[in-house]
Amino acid sequence: MSDILHRIATRTTSADGVYEALTTIDGLAGWWTKDTTGKTGIGDVIEFRFPPGGFSLKVLELVPGELVRWEVVEGPEEWVGTTVNWKLEQSGDYTVVLFEHLGWKEPVEFMYHCSTKWASYLLSLKSLVETGTGAPSPHDVMISDWH
Repeated sequence: MSDILHRIATRTTSADGVYEALTTIDGLAGWWTKDTTGKTGIGDVIEFRFPPGGFSLKVLELVPGELVRWEVVEGPEEWVGTTVNWKLEQSGDYTVVLFEHLGWKEPVEFMYHCSTKWASYLLSLKSLVETGTGAPSPHDVMISDWH
């Protein structure tokens, strides 16, 4: 199995803003994709749609200010069954986000693409939390013909 791992730190003295951006439809639409629908409680499914397709993620675990866990239940074959974890830690004037996209069967070329896209979306999340404006799809950085 292979995993995608990233770390960012947002300048905020509380993890509340980051947690809200990860656990509300408006928050998610503010940094990942404008086309976000569904419900965000434990057991609910959130739908994320992009120009080339999309994903549906089931909410597995929510610990306010600390952890958000999703399981991919619909999307590209490489994503289905993987989990996405957001671990939040406070460090002085920063909220550190430890991001994990776990359980890829193998490091195929699409995984490389997704790792880069996740990095760009994490910077969008950082921007949303710090400035109030993110760069969600379709306003994100296009990195390849896969978008």
